[in-house]
Amino acid sequence: MRVLVTGGSGFIGSHIVTALTSGGHEVLVLDALLPSAHPVPPRPPEGAGWTHGDVRDREGVAGALRGVDAVCHQAAMVGLGKDFADAPEYVSCNDLGTAVLLAAMAEAGVRDLVLAGSMVVYGEGRYDCPLHGRVAPGPRATADLAAGRFEPGCPRCGAELAPGLIGEDAPTDPRNVYATTKLAQEHLAASWARATGGRAVSLRYHNVYGPGMPRDTPYAGVASFFRSSLARGEAPQVFEDGGQRRDFVHVRDVAAANALALAAVSGREPGALSVFNTGSGDPHTVGEMATALAAAHGGPDPVITGEYRLGDVRHITASSRRIGEQLGWRPEVGFAEGMSEFARSGQRAGAAS
Repeated sequence: MRVLVTGGSGFIGSHIVTALTSGGHEVLVLDALLPSAHPVPPRPPEGAGWTHGDVRDREGVAGALRGVDAVCHQAAMVGLGKDFADAPEYVSCNDLGTAVLLAAMAEAGVRDLVLAGSMVVYGEGRYDCPLHGRVAPGPRATADLAAGRFEPGCPRCGAELAPGLIGEDAPTDPRNVYATTKLAQEHLAASWARATGGRAVSLRYHNVYGPGMPRDTPYAGVASFFRSSLARGEAPQVFEDGGQRRDFVHVRDVAAANALALAAVSGREPGALSVFNTGSGDPHTVGEMATALAAAHGGPDPVITGEYRLGDVRHITASSRRIGEQLGWRPEVGFAEGMSEFARSGQRAGAAS
């Protein structure tokens, strides 16, 4: 199969390219090499064709789609960024870029798509109240965060809530600009599928980490922040009280999920978008992750700061049962093994300050 991987020079995209070429697929990479993600341009991927181009450039995308059987769409701005001033660029890269790509796919007759989705579309994760059962707490109040009250309470009675694993049928509730753009990407893909008879799969990545993460950049995940601090000889700065629960999934497992999704997408229902959580199924707190990473690196130990970021959620952990049942995907890299490897592996050059 000939596959176009947008953003194939990035952290996750490059691992997907490796997985696909190792599986015998013909791969073409389209990447804009935006300075925010690639201050030092990487080498073209081995075993794959490479085109320097932006998914917002319709003519360039049309050329890249010639002879392509399926698209693996990874190109996006990620993370919370610096502040709301980043919003136009997020919307342009993620949503306009996706719209241009899908329009070009419609014209080219390419009908199979795997999209890099994200768990951020859910907002807060699953919560149960001892009195009221399943509830959906709203955004945490600034006053509560400033006072160190980080756990959301029941919106009906204020009781302490028990976090759990969230499934794909949970309501979406994006809490920041990045999350809003990721949900919009899914809506665009669903509209494209209905209009063209296409088949689309969105893999809702949870907290992806592993070799090749960028360093020293605001456009990355918490694992990258901590690893960057350790590389500088500094203690990882853990926000809130470190009790935030996340699902840390290794990038090679995510690449394998994409390869399986591409192999299966042609057999999915035409005219529809299928969504799959893509997580390890083994939740850990941010504090536990920082401790494991620092220990494997040889220190320094993490510091709990009590600081917070508006737009962050408290707990979000995945049930990845559906992707296992329908696509046969199982994560293979365990938490301890993955963090030990990540602590010693290289990082990409990050954004210039």
